[in-house]
Amino acid sequence: MPVARAADRVKDGHWAREWVRHWVVSSGCVLLLAGVAVAQGLGGAPAGSAAQAMPLPLSGLNPQAGSVTATQNATPGAGVNTLSPNVVAQGAFAGSIAPAAPAFNGKLSLADAIQRGLSYNLGAAQWSNTVRQAAGQSRSARAALMPNLNASLTEQVEQLSLRATGFNFKLPASAGFSIPGVVGPFSYMDLQASLSQSVLDFTALNNYRSRQQSLRATELAFQNARDLVVLGVGGAYLGVIAAQARISSAEAQLATANAILNQSQQRRGVGAAPQLTVNQNQVQASIQQLQLATLRNDLAKRKIELARMIGLPPSSAYQITDAVPFAPSPAMPEEQAVALALRQRTDLEAAAAQSGAAQMGVAAARAERLPSASIAGSYGVIGTSIAQNSHGVFTLAGTLNLPLWHGGRTSGDIEQAQAALAQRQSEAADLHSQIEAQVQEDYLDLNTAASEVQVAQNNLSVAQQALQMTRDRFEAGVINTVELIQAQQQVSAAEQDFIGSVYAHNLAKLTLARDLGNAPASWTRYLKVEPAP
Repeated sequence: MPVARAADRVKDGHWAREWVRHWVVSSGCVLLLAGVAVAQGLGGAPAGSAAQAMPLPLSGLNPQAGSVTATQNATPGAGVNTLSPNVVAQGAFAGSIAPAAPAFNGKLSLADAIQRGLSYNLGAAQWSNTVRQAAGQSRSARAALMPNLNASLTEQVEQLSLRATGFNFKLPASAGFSIPGVVGPFSYMDLQASLSQSVLDFTALNNYRSRQQSLRATELAFQNARDLVVLGVGGAYLGVIAAQARISSAEAQLATANAILNQSQQRRGVGAAPQLTVNQNQVQASIQQLQLATLRNDLAKRKIELARMIGLPPSSAYQITDAVPFAPSPAMPEEQAVALALRQRTDLEAAAAQSGAAQMGVAAARAERLPSASIAGSYGVIGTSIAQNSHGVFTLAGTLNLPLWHGGRTSGDIEQAQAALAQRQSEAADLHSQIEAQVQEDYLDLNTAASEVQVAQNNLSVAQQALQMTRDRFEAGVINTVELIQAQQQVSAAEQDFIGSVYAHNLAKLTLARDLGNAPASWTRYLKVEPAP
């Protein structure tokens, strides 16, 4: 009987139709869920991935914004001056950023020049931007330790081709219907929020610590760049003062040469002097005129270079208002100065911070061999609409990553990190020695320049007395103009020696202020500033 009933049901197609409908609906649901899973990325639990150590540059000295170098080259046998002072600003320190509304009345003091340099010099500005970049890198490294929260809203319409998926099943004609080759279109909505969090990752933690140390090193390097700005701008200002003093001396020498020329021409007119004497005096006056033009050219260039460093238009059409005469340097034993420099120099602190960053880099590389753990989850609603036919869905997954073998990558990362650490420790040790040497050299230059000033001052006094005696003899007709010209040249040389020795001494004091550290606040204790005459 049951067999007969089953045969009857097959005969009228009722059972077949019910089974096919159930199969189609089930297959459609499976395909729909598969499509939703692909769209949502819910095909399986999220796989955690361990962080990797971030390799640091081998050296902690980059980026290079340029340099400022003050030199006192020894030139024995060149007269009174045995030191040749010079300040060279290279790279970004030779330029500046133009202020939005520069307030400048055409008069520039030394303090104003240094303050403008600290505000607008391109070297300091570049290091300021480097600090911002390092701060961003530190926040990016911290992101690996922070939770990540995302939200998504998806509205999707689909139509599936069963034949394209390989479903070619055909029912007999007696079934009364056929299986469609296309399912849909149908639509669904998916609104979800997801959260992921690293629970245990020592590599990411040490990467963040390394970036923090790098940020501190960059901030300290920025302070050191400000010291260099003081040296560069202050040295350039002292160079302008010296150039103006040379011009004043040359103008006086030209006036004397013209007076001698006029006198010789008058004496030639009455037959008291030969034409050769007039020619010699005329040549000497021309030489003095050419020297004056050369010195004015040098002054204009120095003023343009100074303007470029402090954000002023590149022009020499401004006036400096300060003079920096000779003054003894502050009394401080050399050993005390060395100890002060080792405490205050921010570039030495920056080198130590760079070594600390490299140590954290080694720790991060070694931590690649340690397990890491993370969790991830999401919650949302899915359905044909938010208000109707929707249902909550969620996922929660925890991942424990056990590093077994990465093809030697971890060993390579450790080796790179150790090389960077060794290099930066060597640089820090060398900088420690370099600072000691710089302070000792500053004291040598100070002592030599102070002796030069004293000798040059005495030499100038003697030359001026000799010139006066020679003039008296010339006016008395005892000597010709050759001896007078020679005496005048000796005075000119003595004045140039005195100007150069004062410049060398002031530059040595400014260099010492930079080499001791904190130059923006301390340079006024080393230079005696007076209003220009």
